[in-house]
Amino acid sequence: MKINCLIIDDEPLAINVIKNYLDPVEDFEVLNTFSNPIEGLNFLKNNKVDVIFLDINMPVLDGINFIKSLENPPLVIITSAYSQFAIETYELDVLDFLVKPIEFPRLMKALNKVSKRLETSNNSTPENTGDNPFIFIKIDKKRMKKIFLNEILVIESLKDYLKISTLTNKYIIYGTLSDFTDQLPERNFLRIHRSYTIAIDKIDAVEGNTIEIEGLRYVIGRSYMDHVKQRILNSST
Repeated sequence: MKINCLIIDDEPLAINVIKNYLDPVEDFEVLNTFSNPIEGLNFLKNNKVDVIFLDINMPVLDGINFIKSLENPPLVIITSAYSQFAIETYELDVLDFLVKPIEFPRLMKALNKVSKRLETSNNSTPENTGDNPFIFIKIDKKRMKKIFLNEILVIESLKDYLKISTLTNKYIIYGTLSDFTDQLPERNFLRIHRSYTIAIDKIDAVEGNTIEIEGLRYVIGRSYMDHVKQRILNSST
């Protein structure tokens, strides 16, 4: 299912940056872009939009009052060079706040938030319910890959990169284990070491300070031991 996007920003360059970032992401489609927020409001009246990328400082109607004018707003991601507006916009229940200049990894984190929120929404379609949630990863310069969370076994830190092992494949991507783990549902995934996050339901055995998954053993870090064993015990009750 396509996730319909709208970009509203009075700077054409800023619009192009976000649009170019979204182009290779298969499940996200940019329906339209507007430099005039009033035109954006008119578009919303007659079109289904799942998420808006919205600037704050715009003529005629700023982003904050734009949100306040919507009776049933879609998900909103603020894109602004002024981080001081973050607190005020979060009070309006925006999904994320991206500070310009926006870097691609940060945008991807926001897109994964969109996917997770829509999956758990009461308005989700059967194809996009929470039964089979997914996350997007960047596997090369032009391609985004959808990975279903129930296929992930282990995420391993390799300095500035991550190795994601799934039931059928392995992927090397740029990123940190902390950031990636933060995007995963806590009830399903567990950080066991500064270098490993594992899927709890894929654990085959726990022995001493190791966890076995698919025939491979992963060491539980000393500082993680108590928390890991408590979580594993709780998951079996």
